[in-house]
Amino acid sequence: MEQLAQDGLQGAFRGRLAARIATALMDAGSPIRLADLQTYTAQEVKPLSVATSFGNCYNLPAPTQGIASLLILAIYDRVFEPEWDEPQRIHALIEATKQAFIIRDREVADPHYLTGRWPSLLGDEHIAQLAAQITEQALPWPHIAEPGDTVWMGCVDKDGTMVSFIQSIYWEFGSGVVIPVMGLVWNNRGVSFSLDPTHRNTLRPGCKPFHTLNPAFAELKDGRRISYGTMGGEGQPQTQAALLTRCIYDGLPIDQAISRGRWLLGRTWGDNNHDLKMEQDLLEQASPAGLTIGAELRARWHSLKAVPARSELMGHAGAIVSFADGNALAASDPRSDGVGLVGEVGDL
Repeated sequence: MEQLAQDGLQGAFRGRLAARIATALMDAGSPIRLADLQTYTAQEVKPLSVATSFGNCYNLPAPTQGIASLLILAIYDRVFEPEWDEPQRIHALIEATKQAFIIRDREVADPHYLTGRWPSLLGDEHIAQLAAQITEQALPWPHIAEPGDTVWMGCVDKDGTMVSFIQSIYWEFGSGVVIPVMGLVWNNRGVSFSLDPTHRNTLRPGCKPFHTLNPAFAELKDGRRISYGTMGGEGQPQTQAALLTRCIYDGLPIDQAISRGRWLLGRTWGDNNHDLKMEQDLLEQASPAGLTIGAELRARWHSLKAVPARSELMGHAGAIVSFADGNALAASDPRSDGVGLVGEVGDL
């Protein structure tokens, strides 16, 4: 920290720190060299967006899975019926997730190697095609997930500027490489490259692999703006969809939308199973039909695995809601040690 203060924040890429980092990585067997750090520049990209009946949703473009998060919301918005009970709503979200993940796994790659289909994936025609694939019965699964230790944060200031931020070293201890003396843990994102030269995410110079990080943002027609996100690998788009749809369609306060029982299709941090997991309290919750939500979903051919209520497998979600009058609400997941704070800076 003292060296960064003396050399400036670019010191980690072009100063004394950069030289020490490059030497340590080379000694650990990494192909990264000082020139790679020196030529790095942050990129300002145009976010993906999709229009829904309640407003516009935004997320990050490739190589993130932001497109999957937006597709889930757009598909659900297309098929949603106000008279649905909770099992029907959950079923539709799970099935929308499957359709979105199929597209994600086929299309997402380094921005330089996207197919010609990419510009139309969030178009009305394509969303309608995906929505038409959703039926009353569950689509057979799994499609095997792509192979972190992630944190989401958000903020809004007195002028209404909002931030949705996510960062990860990938896997619980990143690559396991610690830069001596500095205590910096090197990330493990390179594991998402493929050594198959025909794969869309094949290892190539100057490329980035597919990754799951996707901080989200929404501007609603009623004047609310929501910055939201979560850690949790495959669970990120699903948790985002759960908390936003509960807030929008179900009318729940943001803290309840986050805290209520959730589900997870596929793998997440600390888990390599690709099944459909559901928290016990949601699984056993009574449905309007007199059954449990779990029983109703199984009747639709979902194969469910129970996990404890408020399980960390479901991610650590958070959200900030900014209202048109300047007020704000912030909430953090009871599954984590995060916190949502609202007040003057000096009071926090």
